[in-house]
Amino acid sequence: MGPHPAVAAIRLAVRRVLHDILTDHEALQTAGASRHTSHERPPSPLVLVACSGGADSMALASALAFEAPKLGIRAGGITVDHGLQAGSDLRADEVVLRLRELGLDPVEATSVTVGREGGPEAAARDARYAALDACAARHGAAAVLLGHTRDDQAETVLLGLARGSGIRSLSGMAAVSGADGRYRRPFLQLDRQTARKACMVQSLPVWDDPHNADPAYTRSRLRHEGLPALEKALGKGVVEALARTAQLSRDDADALDTWASQAEASVRDATGLLECAKLYALPPAVRRRILRRAAIKAGAPAGSLFARHIEEVDRLITGWRGQGAINLPGKVVARRQGGRLVIRQG
Repeated sequence: MGPHPAVAAIRLAVRRVLHDILTDHEALQTAGASRHTSHERPPSPLVLVACSGGADSMALASALAFEAPKLGIRAGGITVDHGLQAGSDLRADEVVLRLRELGLDPVEATSVTVGREGGPEAAARDARYAALDACAARHGAAAVLLGHTRDDQAETVLLGLARGSGIRSLSGMAAVSGADGRYRRPFLQLDRQTARKACMVQSLPVWDDPHNADPAYTRSRLRHEGLPALEKALGKGVVEALARTAQLSRDDADALDTWASQAEASVRDATGLLECAKLYALPPAVRRRILRRAAIKAGAPAGSLFARHIEEVDRLITGWRGQGAINLPGKVVARRQGGRLVIRQG
């Protein structure tokens, strides 16, 4: 008799991702084969799971522990203590113990200091990813697995829609992201209940973060009030539809990004400045991508650069009436001078 359907589903999702990681790793090893002598055996890749102790990440950790040895992959884990709740250090120690009981090694807990920039959720996310990046680099990990589910994807799409963001924001979370494809999300096609069921049938203890039920947090309100209201009004299937929208939006956004990258050289003069007339001739979606890339290159933080900022800069191209400079995040300034668009700090 095989495993429970929920367990089988999470294992299959992880197995597919591990095969991709192994393929990428072997390609890198082949490319660097000249650096090894014939007597050296290339090390097997290390894959870490980021685990909070919640159902999603515990299900992911259990599947990684089961599948990785069969592929010759080393499997470890990391939990991040944000220090936002009393006893969070004890919770982190408990997660480390659970991961070690699953057979993962190396396993560690790391503490971070959460700032205030961008709000509590964004600040915690930034601190968490910085810690995960540092841990992956320290251990030489080939990848870090994240337990985001289809439900998380649907919430991300709705949050982007509420902010009036562009198609890139509506594309939600990528299955592969980060430097060199470091972050992998095996569960984006699985719902949250599947992960929780997998934990239950395997008798895996899980921790329910009280912040996930705290109405002070936007995502929590969306999860417990917004999505249920949408399903009541529109019927079941809203989560699946939003996740599908994310994938379609991502495909479109990738195509437009490629177009903008290819078109950028053609709208710059010999000195590298953007020519307003040539920018004006481009489709708005392509032109605004070029403007965003230019602003980020000049020093504007990508996470603080919103659609409204780019729209203001775009009006220097499409609605020129002699208006003054546009101030952007990161002390970057955009101004029109003699038919050219100048974007630089200060």
